[in-house]
Amino acid sequence: MQFKIQPMISKKIVALIVFFLTTLSVFSQEKFTLSGTISNENSNETLIGVNVSVPGLKTGITTNEYGFYSLTLPKGDYEIVISYVGFATITEKISLTQNTKKNYSLSESGQELQEVIITSEKTTANIRKPEMSVNKLSISTIKKMPVVLGEVDVIKSILFLPGVTNAGEGQSGFNVRGGGADQNLILLDEAMIYNSSHVFGFFSVFNPDAIKDLKLYKGGIPSKFGGRASSVLDIYQKEGNSKDFHMNGGIGMISSRILAEGPIVKDKGSFLIGGRASYAHLFLKLADNENSAYFYDLNTKLNYKLNSNNNLFLSGYFGRDVFSLNQTFANTYGNATLNLRWNHLFSDKLFSNLSLIYSDYYYGLTLDFIGFNWDSGIKNYNLKYDFKHYLSKNIKLNYGFNSIYYDFNPGTIEPIDSNSSINFKQLDKKYAFENAIYFEAEQRLSDRLAVNYGLRYSMFNRLGTSTVNLYANNQPVAYDADLKIYEKATPIGTTFYKKNKSIASFDNLEPRISAAYELNENQSVKASYNRMTQYLQLISNTASPTPLDVWTPSDNYIKPQIADQVAIGYFKNWNEDKYTLELESFYKTIKNRMDYIDGADLIANEAIEQVVLNGEMRSYGLEILLRKKHWEIQWLDCLYFIQIPTKNSWKNRRRNRN
Repeated sequence: MQFKIQPMISKKIVALIVFFLTTLSVFSQEKFTLSGTISNENSNETLIGVNVSVPGLKTGITTNEYGFYSLTLPKGDYEIVISYVGFATITEKISLTQNTKKNYSLSESGQELQEVIITSEKTTANIRKPEMSVNKLSISTIKKMPVVLGEVDVIKSILFLPGVTNAGEGQSGFNVRGGGADQNLILLDEAMIYNSSHVFGFFSVFNPDAIKDLKLYKGGIPSKFGGRASSVLDIYQKEGNSKDFHMNGGIGMISSRILAEGPIVKDKGSFLIGGRASYAHLFLKLADNENSAYFYDLNTKLNYKLNSNNNLFLSGYFGRDVFSLNQTFANTYGNATLNLRWNHLFSDKLFSNLSLIYSDYYYGLTLDFIGFNWDSGIKNYNLKYDFKHYLSKNIKLNYGFNSIYYDFNPGTIEPIDSNSSINFKQLDKKYAFENAIYFEAEQRLSDRLAVNYGLRYSMFNRLGTSTVNLYANNQPVAYDADLKIYEKATPIGTTFYKKNKSIASFDNLEPRISAAYELNENQSVKASYNRMTQYLQLISNTASPTPLDVWTPSDNYIKPQIADQVAIGYFKNWNEDKYTLELESFYKTIKNRMDYIDGADLIANEAIEQVVLNGEMRSYGLEILLRKKHWEIQWLDCLYFIQIPTKNSWKNRRRNRN
């Protein structure tokens, strides 16, 4: 039997074969990876967020938190542009014929103005990246902002940003998009800071001389962050100068500071140590004034480069505030952190960071007129392992896990002396375990469209030893319909949970997604959605002269806060990127926002659930940020913003337990 192939059919088959082979050859085109670290030429400090771009392909990437970059490109010759605000731009031609590791050192551009004028290349990262509701500030920018009493302050600087407001007179922290101060996750070298303020909000705990970089995430929060409902303030300390020894400081109206840094082993290891203290209380003593208010803090960091693929870091912070009034009461509070980190480069595409973190917040109160000392606090021990996987020039993956063990001290009461009528009392300590795994991908789908999507799965377990009250209908707060008030419910029994016995457990999926679509090279529209779950709650009486701060875990009665936020924005650069406009609108809802019944007693309350209400909250607003950049000196020259007042409403709702 013979088969005869029609000429037309045979031509189609040949065309399909040729197309298939051509397509296969395109996709099998050799690709190689250019990777390395970028640092400051003067100090060897790694630089965060440096732009590494390839103009010929209209692609690029930025360095991560440790100055590492990785860019995979087809085999060929390219022009690479390295640019960073405040530093001279490097333009270099490379021939990429194999995987190449190349480190760059950037020189500060303060003295050579003409060399860093950008005329041909434009920094359009804010247009192209699927990142919104994020504000980045370098320490050089912060130091040029208006200061309070001569003191440069990190927290005060972010209050200039739209969507961020002061927590209130005499109160600590800041509010973001209608949220509370306790809903902000504040990280210093990855360690949690539970109270970011000195002297009840007048100054922050961050010594500006020791700070390297900060980012404030108001929305579109990456999947690696969790545990708070409103925002993330991610701050990194300097690593220290590994080339030369330097010392600097300053004397202000309120405090003085000093910082020393230098090499342990030149070009391989360095140290940094900085201290700051206020001294206004010394002048009060000269005037025989018994009142006192002062603070002090200490920043330390060590780093050592084992080899080209391994780096070790050890960083710490310790700070205290002391406040006393005419020997009638005294208040002492502060943070202490310690973090041991190991950076490892598995390959030119896979970067990892393993961290062991300890964080401690102490709150002490002495009431002489009553005759007792009150101590409370929270400690946590955190193990986290993060990976950054640079799959290709269009896809970057972030994934990892973290486990946190919490130790809560709700309160220890001790008599001041033998004449005190107060007896020693230790409220039941509380323990909890929080675990999370996450995955995130940043992907460029086309020349105009880029997306960032991820998922975080968090688990929280409230543990014994503890005695838990039982209530009718599982409701520790009763509503009096006649008086229209909430009242304490009477327990009908108790249950004792042994050590490490699970009292309550929760788990939540927290999806995150953001997208950027370029209308043209100077304009884009962006949108984002994220869900955040907060398992820790702050019990705080802000009406007292010294606000009471007690952190407590979610349990049978105090439920975790769950926040959902959507945002949409318009971004534009013009006049050769001299001006940038960011316009964003957001809508946020929070379930289980905490409030208290009228007359709530918070000190030494063993049944705190009887005075706590679960509520619902929503906030929405419009933010406009206009920047003017001055290329000759490469830093933020002017900052203007208009904020349509955030609408914030929330209501208590009677618990409805099933």
